[in-house]
Amino acid sequence: MESGGVPDVVVLRLPLYVRALSQLLAAGCEVVSSQKLGGLLQVTPAQIRKDLSYFGRFGKQGRGYNVRFLRDELKQILGLDRKWHACLVGMGFLGQAIVNYPGFAPEGFDIVAAFDSDAEMVGTTVQGLTVQPMGELDALVRGGSISVGVVAVPAAQAQEVIDKLVDAGVHGILNYAPVAPQVPTSVVIRNIDPVLSLQSMTFYLLKEAERASGR
Repeated sequence: MESGGVPDVVVLRLPLYVRALSQLLAAGCEVVSSQKLGGLLQVTPAQIRKDLSYFGRFGKQGRGYNVRFLRDELKQILGLDRKWHACLVGMGFLGQAIVNYPGFAPEGFDIVAAFDSDAEMVGTTVQGLTVQPMGELDALVRGGSISVGVVAVPAAQAQEVIDKLVDAGVHGILNYAPVAPQVPTSVVIRNIDPVLSLQSMTFYLLKEAERASGR
C-alpha cells in the first residue's frame, strides 16, 4: 500500500521514530544525529534519511535534527496532533483489557463506544463505557464521528463485524481476531496476532538451539 507515493513500510516506521524522539526529549536531548537515532531503532542512518526525505528536509548536513521539531512534524504527518474517536467491538476478556489499557488516550485515541452481541454483556459498564448492542453500531458510529474500529471478537465473527464497521463509515480498523479479513481499498486495516509473532520467533529459537547442540 502506498499513499502519495510513500511506501507503507515507511509509514509503519514513522511511529517508531516519534516514540524514540519522545524518549530523547524526556532525557533532555535537543539535537540528534541520524547515526544516534538509527542506533536506537536498529535502522541504518541512510534509511532514516531516505524515510524522512519523503516528507521534506528536517535537518542540516553535519548538524543533525532538532528533536522537538522533528517529533512534532512527524506527529503532524501521522495525524497524531489531533484526537481520534474509536469504537471497540467485542467485550470479552481481550476487549475489556483493551478498554482498560491506559496507553491509547495519551496518544490521541479515545475509545468512545463499545459493542457486544452477548445479551448478558450489553448494558454493563466497563471503564465508564456502557456496552451497546450490535444493532446500535451503525447509528452510534455515524453519530459519534468514529474513524477507527477495534475488533476483538472470535475469528468466526470477525469478517461480519468488520463489514458492519465499514458499512457504518469506519475507514481504519485494528483487528485482533486471528484471521485475515477482506476490506475495500479505501479502508486501512492492521492485524495484530501475537500467536503468529510467536510462531515466527520459534523458527529462530529452533535454529539457535540446533547451533548450541552442534546439530
